[in-house]
Amino acid sequence: MTVDLLLGLQWGDEGKGKIVDVLTSNYDIIARFQGGPNAGHTLEFDGIKHVLRTIPSGIFHKTAVNIIGNGVVIDPVVFQKEIEGLAKFNIDIKSKLIISRKAHLILPTHRLLDAASEASKGKAKIGSTLKGIGPTYMDKTGRNGIRVGDIELEDFNERYRALANKHEDMIAFYGVELEYNLPELEAEFFEAIEELKKLDFIDSEEYMHQAQKAGKAILCEGAQGSLLDVDFGTYPFVTSSNTTAAGACTGLGIAPNKIKEVYGIFKAYTTRVGSGPFPTELFDEVGAAMAKVGNEFGSVTGRARRCGWLDIVALKYAVNVNGVTQLMMMKGDVLSGFDTLKVCTHYNYKGKEISHFPYNIEPENVTPVYKEFKGWKADLTGMTTYEELPIELKEYIEFIEKEVEVPIKIVSVGPDRKQTILK
Repeated sequence: MTVDLLLGLQWGDEGKGKIVDVLTSNYDIIARFQGGPNAGHTLEFDGIKHVLRTIPSGIFHKTAVNIIGNGVVIDPVVFQKEIEGLAKFNIDIKSKLIISRKAHLILPTHRLLDAASEASKGKAKIGSTLKGIGPTYMDKTGRNGIRVGDIELEDFNERYRALANKHEDMIAFYGVELEYNLPELEAEFFEAIEELKKLDFIDSEEYMHQAQKAGKAILCEGAQGSLLDVDFGTYPFVTSSNTTAAGACTGLGIAPNKIKEVYGIFKAYTTRVGSGPFPTELFDEVGAAMAKVGNEFGSVTGRARRCGWLDIVALKYAVNVNGVTQLMMMKGDVLSGFDTLKVCTHYNYKGKEISHFPYNIEPENVTPVYKEFKGWKADLTGMTTYEELPIELKEYIEFIEKEVEVPIKIVSVGPDRKQTILK
């Protein structure tokens, strides 16, 4: 029996989808434990690019069972479109994809609430993806939410109506102009609910328990990144769930002492989408080059990602919070061509040099302290072994390993699943 965990260590977009896809052949079950359709896990193979939003990244492998856990929030409309997009690949969705009854549903009015709330904040907006995820988690913690299991109850429509009516009152309270046609949105929602009913709903914590007893190998997949965790991220510019290792326990019903390996994924540099502090952000031609070469645009939102140098202070913080046992470095190929690279090793925090991640990293409090490295010119994308990598990149990798005290086991040198070097 193996229960391993894979998660992002930065502000999301680290490349988790690719690595889950690469590792899936080693596992019987791939289980998503939190987040919603704001995830955009990108997989690329056979010349085709796939973006998964709710469905776990093991769906393309023939043997793995994919579970959407209780910690996930599901938009039935987005979910239906995602399944329709997989139709051409002849995947037996019904046998390969199962859903926890305890997962919460995103209603059309949750999306409207999200838009009204963000609009009311003006310049203080947090950069929500407007998918209704925050309001859905608010209803979950406020004990008002509707769950997948409620679909099976006779009074589901009444439950829906009561919550949707409450939401409309809240939308009116925000006092912003918001044009919408709720009957039209609801028709689409209930049609998607009927499609959702065709899949198997499970009591996922029992399913996971029995799978562990049967000796199944399980990989738990997170969404977003550790620095967006609602508790440990750069609050309030965070997501609404626990993206860290603890979220796998509460999002799937797995006991902490059952988790073995914790795979932490990070980019060779740093990116962030939306608002929020970002100490190593670059505003010059170097940052623009990173964005262009790395194709740094959100796979779901299309928004441009902010780019900057690798932040070791933040990376160490994420490694420690999650108990990471193995690191996987993505997009090393993007840094090819730069004469000099920089890595933030410390912060100057209110006039004092520190090496830990403080409560507040807003620019008025934090200035990054950098160490410079010699860059490399080689094209990495065709390399297949660690020995082929340029010495400058190896030195870069070894420095990171020494600083965070965890080995880097995988180096990604391109988007395709084959462009993955095992160290």
